[in-house]
Amino acid sequence: MNDRYLEFTHSSFGKSLAAMIGLPTPPRLKRADGPWESQPLDGKAVLVGSSRGATLVGPLLSALSGAGATLRIVPEHSGLAPLKEAAAALRITVHGNPADGAGEPRNHAVVFDASGLSSPAQLRELYDFVQPVLRGIAANGRILLLSRAPESLQDVAAKTASTALRGFIRSLGKEVGKNGTTANLIEVPTGADEAIDPVLRFFLTPHSAYVTGQVLPLAAPQTRGVALPGSLEGKIALVTGAARGIGASIAETLAREGAKVIGMDHPSAEGGLGETMAKIGGVGLALDVTAPDAATRIASEVGKNFGGLDIVVHNAGITRDKMLRNMPAHFWDMVLNINLGAILKINEGLLKEGFRDGARVVCISSIGGIGGNAGQTNYGATKAGVIGYVDAMASTFARRGGAINAVAPGFIETAMTAAMPFGPREVGRRINSLSQGGLPQDIAEAVTFFASPAASAVNGRTLRVCGQNFFGQ
Repeated sequence: MNDRYLEFTHSSFGKSLAAMIGLPTPPRLKRADGPWESQPLDGKAVLVGSSRGATLVGPLLSALSGAGATLRIVPEHSGLAPLKEAAAALRITVHGNPADGAGEPRNHAVVFDASGLSSPAQLRELYDFVQPVLRGIAANGRILLLSRAPESLQDVAAKTASTALRGFIRSLGKEVGKNGTTANLIEVPTGADEAIDPVLRFFLTPHSAYVTGQVLPLAAPQTRGVALPGSLEGKIALVTGAARGIGASIAETLAREGAKVIGMDHPSAEGGLGETMAKIGGVGLALDVTAPDAATRIASEVGKNFGGLDIVVHNAGITRDKMLRNMPAHFWDMVLNINLGAILKINEGLLKEGFRDGARVVCISSIGGIGGNAGQTNYGATKAGVIGYVDAMASTFARRGGAINAVAPGFIETAMTAAMPFGPREVGRRINSLSQGGLPQDIAEAVTFFASPAASAVNGRTLRVCGQNFFGQ
């Protein structure tokens, strides 16, 4: 559904009126318009800074250079020494950051290696680097911090400083969204330094346009993370709830990156499922996720035709909203069975037979499971349950060389949200740092990232794709 307010505020009259009376003007987000590229930052200027004693500058510069970025530095900043040493060792050319108005392109991204922060006082280095360069970031730009995970640090002062970065990035995300800029934090444990390369390619490109204010902790990868282009070729992916909306977009995006998609949906949606699969050369499977033999039938169908599954995306879900005092039992049971129970039962069956070694699973949670919504106790319970489930199952999938993660959408422009009353729909769109609803593509891009070897260091995590909704953690 079109966001008429966004379109209005970008017309000449609407822009003037919004400025005159102080109305918000949602930015036009630049989203990916094709498959992942081998050098997604080609021609883009990235300003790089670091704290004194930073330990990630080598892999950081190597990753940015490999992605095609033009690297810039601020000559006088306090963390320059490790940057210069790493650049010299890697034989990577860095350029001075041009002054405002110098006629040079604005910085597409600002990346700061905060892994050397050892005390709250040293956070001043972060301020001194980031504060002066904020106005020089291009529209739809990126701000990215790298740090060591607080949980991996023993020193009290260092752990305190690392934890402070979480509040910093969440607050900064709410300041910079007006021009479509996003701000995120990646926490890198010792032993996972090389894993930042493919993760950077997600967070610094248009594939993450609706992801901001987020903290993504990594783990030591079991296999070497690789950039996403071509990495899904030959992979077999199952997507539930694939007939329309977010599920259809996920199926299309996985197929765009080379996966063979099996789209699954309720038999009542078989017509729409067939149309979606025909567009992408996929295979339809009309099957109710709550069927007692769902896992067995999936394993049989996939085993017979493809030999096993590399990717499963649990997208199927429903809402049956009522205030708890008025909620009939069948509303509760239906939502719990479809949104949560079916995921556990299908995965349990596929772990016995159906998953290939290294299989990656992505579950769709929701901001409703984080912040909660009145009238959605059933739905909120299931979506919070999904978050707990992927955390609990991470070690099980890791032992098989795979991973399980979740994506938590915020307000997404779908047929369901289009049917909402005007007032709640407009509120839902605006209560985030980017002042607009997301698109199904935004969820699909995050799912595809998690489904790929690019996310080899991500397991048991939930990533909010909500434009940084103002509610929840």
